[in-house]
Amino acid sequence: MFDLDLWREIFQSISKNKLRSLLSGFTVSFAILLFTLLFGIANGLENTFNSFFKDDAQNSIFIRPGKTTKPYKGFKAGRDIQFKNEDYDYLKEHFGDKVQYITSRVYKNLSASYKNEKSSYTIRAVHPDHQYLEKTLVYEGRYISVKDLQENSKVIVIGRLVEEDLFTKTIALGKYLNLGGIQYKVVGVYRDDGGDNEERMIYMPITTAQKIYGNNDYVDQINLTYNPEMDFDQALSFSNLLTKKLKERFNVSPKDQRAVRVRNMAEASKGINQMTTVLGILVLVIGMGTLIAGIVGIANIMIFVVKERTKELGIRKALGATPKSIVTMIMLESVIVTALAGYLGLLMGMGILELIGDGLKEYFITNPSVDTGLIIGATIALIIAGAIAGYVPAKRAASIKPIVALRDE
Repeated sequence: MFDLDLWREIFQSISKNKLRSLLSGFTVSFAILLFTLLFGIANGLENTFNSFFKDDAQNSIFIRPGKTTKPYKGFKAGRDIQFKNEDYDYLKEHFGDKVQYITSRVYKNLSASYKNEKSSYTIRAVHPDHQYLEKTLVYEGRYISVKDLQENSKVIVIGRLVEEDLFTKTIALGKYLNLGGIQYKVVGVYRDDGGDNEERMIYMPITTAQKIYGNNDYVDQINLTYNPEMDFDQALSFSNLLTKKLKERFNVSPKDQRAVRVRNMAEASKGINQMTTVLGILVLVIGMGTLIAGIVGIANIMIFVVKERTKELGIRKALGATPKSIVTMIMLESVIVTALAGYLGLLMGMGILELIGDGLKEYFITNPSVDTGLIIGATIALIIAGAIAGYVPAKRAASIKPIVALRDE
């Protein structure tokens, strides 16, 4: 049953002993504040690492041609490697069971205009599978199709920001956009989580770009995703096999690292996962150490507080207070101070993270936030510790006879 007199006594005790209450509260607030900042910064670092892969499939492999650095089989060093459509066909046919999606890329930089609006954009000429490698989210219209490739269609899919730049008073879908003097029909508009640069791209069928801009079958890059059922070792083995076969295909020395460059996202992803795991363990250890330091601080303060109030407790017992009421009063006082101080530390920590969040981006810390449930759990742990820290000395003090307590100096 709610005892108004008990609660009045508790708050009177807290208000009369401001320094003691402040010391207890500072220990808890500081512990929760540090705990919040540590986990917030750790989450910010993890967000930065994850953003590197945000707009690409994590089972992607990127294959780029380069220049030979070693002579091999009668070929001199310094020879440019040039991918063609037949190399795309070769990978698709020979590794079909290991490949999930595959696309070539041709890059162009063209001036785009619609009525009075004009700007320059990067053009990516691709196969239809590119949509799934890049995680391109088409929200109006459609993406490049196989039919577009077969018919060399003059169609494009534009990013959200391209539409905002050029089609200021109308929607882009179905309109014709001038690219370098040639009219292309906008058949789709997309979003991309990779950021503004990705949403200022324009996609067109690769066969169209090859016919119009060069009249050749050259490609700048080949990207693919491997079978998602592969584990890390299988994925690594597959990318090594791709490297070997392509080097053989272009008569490149096995020791030449620059002629054919194959980058497997699995390697980078594993490295990031290992790094974030180690970081999480480190922050957890430091955070737990901070909480333990807070618990020890509360316990020491409560032992001192009860010792200081021994005479007061003796008077209470002499006036008829039961040991249970004395223990309850001290425990509740400890819990109230701990809870209020913990909440204050939580607000301060989240406020600081919100205040300095944007300024931490230059240190590779993105959106440093923390799960409120985690911090509340830490606060509850400190509250329980505060209750225990108050209970043990209070129980001992409540068992002392009034005459002995009154003689205490």
